[in-house]
Amino acid sequence: MELRKEIEPDFQTLEKRYPEVLKLILAYSDYCEENGDEDNTEYQKLENTLHEMTGKDMSQFNLWEWWEEEGAEVLAFRISLPAPKIIEHITKDELVEIVRRQKTFVMQDEDDKSLKGQFHYHLDDYFIDFLTLNFTTFDRCLFQRQKDKQGNYFEYNQNEIVEKLWNDGAR
Repeated sequence: MELRKEIEPDFQTLEKRYPEVLKLILAYSDYCEENGDEDNTEYQKLENTLHEMTGKDMSQFNLWEWWEEEGAEVLAFRISLPAPKIIEHITKDELVEIVRRQKTFVMQDEDDKSLKGQFHYHLDDYFIDFLTLNFTTFDRCLFQRQKDKQGNYFEYNQNEIVEKLWNDGAR
């Protein structure tokens, strides 16, 4: 199912930002290798530039040691992708589709060289942020393994997650 344009990730903006964001991250890394950045002056410049480009709070990203995490490309993707918005009148079908996307593993099409294709595995944070913004009682634990009172592990299925969120209501 297709989601409304305002719900889907904004890949158009991502495509415009991504090359420059990646270039800035790699340039900062090269600078640090050659010169160091003991006083964090260059780090602050990078952080400010990326904030100006995206409007995002850069403190949520590890610009200094990205190589210990997912790599510069994924970091640039996460920074470049516009944040989700609060959406009025989300339908139950739209919620079902978002939850389905979160709960369903889809193999990457290796022939798809678009940014959407390359980074589709990394859209999970986008939709978690979307649900957090739009459903007052959303808890990321809904998508994680749980332990019941008897000590048995379980996971909520798609329908259970949808019902919990839908019954508690959107913002």
